[in-house]
Amino acid sequence: MTIAAHTLYLAAPRGFCAGVDRAIDIVDMALQVYGAPIYVRHEIVHNRHVVDALRAKGAIFTDDLADVPRGAVVIFSAHGVSPGVRAEAAARGLKALDATCPLVTKVHLEALRYARDGFTIVLIGHRNHVEVQGTMGEAPDSTVVVETAADVEALTLEDPSRVAYISQTTLSVDDVRAIVEALKRKFPAIREPAKADICYATQNRQDAVKELSRRCKVILVVGAPTSSNANRLVEVAAQHGARAYLIEAAEDIRREWIVGDVGITAGASTPEDVVQACVARVRALGNYRVEEFRLVEERVMFPLPGELLAGAKAKGVAFAAGNERAAARASAEPGVRQPGAARAPRAGSGAGPAQPAAEPAAEFRIRHH
Repeated sequence: MTIAAHTLYLAAPRGFCAGVDRAIDIVDMALQVYGAPIYVRHEIVHNRHVVDALRAKGAIFTDDLADVPRGAVVIFSAHGVSPGVRAEAAARGLKALDATCPLVTKVHLEALRYARDGFTIVLIGHRNHVEVQGTMGEAPDSTVVVETAADVEALTLEDPSRVAYISQTTLSVDDVRAIVEALKRKFPAIREPAKADICYATQNRQDAVKELSRRCKVILVVGAPTSSNANRLVEVAAQHGARAYLIEAAEDIRREWIVGDVGITAGASTPEDVVQACVARVRALGNYRVEEFRLVEERVMFPLPGELLAGAKAKGVAFAAGNERAAARASAEPGVRQPGAARAPRAGSGAGPAQPAAEPAAEFRIRHH
């Protein structure tokens, strides 16, 4: 029996987070409930595999609501949008569904609260990232963006005693810590969020990469060049002494990279089948045994929008446990329109005779990793 010469370490958690799961499920379910085409403002998540798969089902992605016909269904991406975008959608008579990650919504609400209380808001993030643009739109006259500790040193604010900070959810935990320390030195009275804005999935994946860096010196990060959290994983790996490469697919892996023990992880928008294809590619290039390690178990679920669930129930589109209460609340709310006539319930729905099992595409759930 041949003994594997090297180890391919597979980090966990990796790949899809609850916010990404929810956003993809919203588009999938909207296609089932309302039919194609469904319009999505911006890429639903930053991953071409996900976007291409949804486009093939009938989703149309655009950065301009002027491209969306009046009265059509439009979905706001997981990164969030500004109030101005919401107002434009309403003015055009669009039926808007919100796939904003609830952790991004939390940051929007913090911005609103600080602005209403008369604070200048320092937003830590990449000023050209769509999430930051959406958050800034909540209080544009009260918000300044900083990307580095050097930006903090250059800040001059009208009232240094009334300053608060918030941050983009997908940044490097270590980089944000350094910027926050600079803010606290310059503005000792600065207000901070009751709970850190960096999302749990971002932190878990960065912690896993730090562990990978202790085990091997070559790390492949599977993710899109436009994905903030995937790029941060590359940076964290490099900061901890590894040679890190950002790849979108298995065919991006170069033979000369694969030397000694290798690690693989994935950004929060990367499908698991793409990760597994990368695993297969590395094993084809060398004699590797696969070892997965898991730093933490993620058990987070974000319910789908109640109005969409109510529509799914009316259409006979199945959805998984955990969403029933949201559907019931939406069904009871005045003004929630049920799209189309209800079909016979699917198997396991708890009403009427059993029907054939739903197709996989019609089953909606938040997947845990």
